[in-house]
Amino acid sequence: MTEEAIKIARAKAENGERLTLQDALALYEDNDLLFLASCARKMKEKKSGKNVYYNVNRHINLTNICTSGCPLCAFQCEEGDKRGYVMEPEDIAKVLEDAKKVKNLGEIHIVSALHPTKTFDYYLNVVRQVKAALPNVDIKAFTPVEVVHFSQMTGKSVKEILKILQEAGLSSLPGGGAEILNDRVRKEICPKKANTAQWIETIKAAHELGIRTNCSIMYGHIETIEERLQHLFTLRDIQDETGGFQAFIAFPFHPANTQLSHLKRVGSWEDMKMIAMSRLILDNIDHVKAFWIMLTTPLAQLALGFGADDLDGTIGEEKIIHEAGAKTGTGTTRERLRKLITEAGMVPVERDTFYHPIKEAE
Repeated sequence: MTEEAIKIARAKAENGERLTLQDALALYEDNDLLFLASCARKMKEKKSGKNVYYNVNRHINLTNICTSGCPLCAFQCEEGDKRGYVMEPEDIAKVLEDAKKVKNLGEIHIVSALHPTKTFDYYLNVVRQVKAALPNVDIKAFTPVEVVHFSQMTGKSVKEILKILQEAGLSSLPGGGAEILNDRVRKEICPKKANTAQWIETIKAAHELGIRTNCSIMYGHIETIEERLQHLFTLRDIQDETGGFQAFIAFPFHPANTQLSHLKRVGSWEDMKMIAMSRLILDNIDHVKAFWIMLTTPLAQLALGFGADDLDGTIGEEKIIHEAGAKTGTGTTRERLRKLITEAGMVPVERDTFYHPIKEAE
């Protein structure tokens, strides 16, 4: 990259102007992390001032038995494996009884595996069961990859599947399964999972139905830097078209216990660079999450100085990332999240799924 290209890119970043892919590549190569942090913080403050959001949520991972066998996944196993489990209605009922005791619980977050024999009705009934038990709690459930799986197993269109789930009580979709939106990469890391076009089709269909979603990236494995950055521009293009993304999450790849365990986890410099670059590129998405369970709480807190404005939630229990070697706890408290935010000089705001502040948080 020429010095002139870097100079132009730096000026655009500093002024909060819309970046091109070439600008992003120049800033990436320039590698001035403190400069990126300064620009990203300015953009964050234009979006949300000093506010940093968090929510009180509970994750449910229904099963780890999966047909896709993705090389990048440590969570999944084949049917018959002694590690395999499936949550049945009575198991879910126990989780929901515990959830009822949580003050101001705002969201149940459900993601799972692509089970070979569980029918769509199983998943649909989970949504109904959660809605019946917790009628005032938002249900964020099923990645686009899972929705494509439901479509393929039933013969129904993606839009039909989403309508049925929405009528049952689904509030929004998590943004997982995007990994890198590039089929060269996907053929190596998740060859049996929804391809790039299917992921995009599902997200757009959700947005058309008024179902808000998150979006994400899984970086630090076999992708090139250009493929990584192009992924962000693909998300920006979708948001220009639909306006349906609420928040963006950057997931660093955890290689332990996966078929890619020969790779090394990227360092904290790269993590902060990705947060800052994401904030600058995704100028049309309001919120950037620092997902503490992936980053660790110290790095998530640091990311608040690099353009992030959301620490996600209390979570309760999480299995997918921990199977890949994450050393973070499986849950935290609203008090801990508020402390992390105030220590960073920011204002903690407890929110619901749709970023409405919850006034009774105290």
